[in-house]
Amino acid sequence: MTKPVRASDSAFIEDVEEGKVYMWCSCGRSKQQPFCDGSHGGTDFSPVIYKATESKKVFFCGCKQTKNSPLCDGSHSR
Repeated sequence: MTKPVRASDSAFIEDVEEGKVYMWCSCGRSKQQPFCDGSHGGTDFSPVIYKATESKKVFFCGCKQTKNSPLCDGSHSR
């Protein structure tokens, strides 16, 4: 399996709204980081669904190496 493109060297901090569904880009190719824009087409990647259970700031992974997708686990600093 191919590796994702590293989109950022840090997390993307986004305000999410309770009840809304977000599609996190797992391939790193999206121009709308950290969210999917369909750029994964033709790859083995697909977006990861995140449903907000409350309105708050969320740290979405930017390096695409997290073990807790779609959330940042600090992998970018290793």
